[in-house]
Amino acid sequence: MRIGAHVDPADPLAEAAARGAEAVQFFLTDPQSSKTPEPREDVERLRASEVDIYIHAPYRINVASPNNRIRIPSRKLLLTHARAAAEVGAKGLIVHGGHVGGGADLADGFVSWRKVFEYAESEGGFPLPILIENTAGGDNACARRFDDVARLWDEVGRFGAGFCLDTCHAFAGGEDLVGIVDRVKAITGRIDLIHANDSKGGFDSGQDRHDNLGSGKIDPELVVAAIRASGAPAIVETPGGVEGQSADIALLRQRSGA
Repeated sequence: MRIGAHVDPADPLAEAAARGAEAVQFFLTDPQSSKTPEPREDVERLRASEVDIYIHAPYRINVASPNNRIRIPSRKLLLTHARAAAEVGAKGLIVHGGHVGGGADLADGFVSWRKVFEYAESEGGFPLPILIENTAGGDNACARRFDDVARLWDEVGRFGAGFCLDTCHAFAGGEDLVGIVDRVKAITGRIDLIHANDSKGGFDSGQDRHDNLGSGKIDPELVVAAIRASGAPAIVETPGGVEGQSADIALLRQRSGA
């Protein structure tokens, strides 16, 4: 069981060392942009490191959108980031489940997700696992409620899609954290990564506002239980920089026995 943090992309290995992290997650571009990732000078260092690397796709990506001007570029950008993530030796590319917006048919979003994987296959396939992350909110979201995640998996499960469970998103999205791993695995068959976050927002608030473990609305023992039950690596996406994230990593290690 490997535990790490989401860090600044400038020197992720130094950030990992500062936190005593065994894994890091970072963006390859500005998360609010649609830019193509530039080649990194530290590729060989990243690939040779014993630190596990995960890449988070930009927030702008919404492959479920009914708007062609959003959906089609998002589909292409996701593949571009997947290829760039594979270049740095990442173990997976995390992407939010997306949403279709008010008034649209959510079923169309699930079909659009299937077309993402069909498009990737036509272009040679994704070079690493695509880890779809549950979301806290979103207008007509594809991956907030687990009933909808089940419908999504009916479309993408056959392609080997992976799953990233965010504890803050689940709690704020209205999903009970008690027994959550069994419920997710009954749908997806897998949990590839856990985003181990507390929540500033209350249960079912729809607020995507992360907090340090034990400082928000979630009992940290529920986060620890999810990590222990899943056996998956965990990334904290919490505030406080080195100090705050180091404390969260230490808490998870101590209580999970990792």
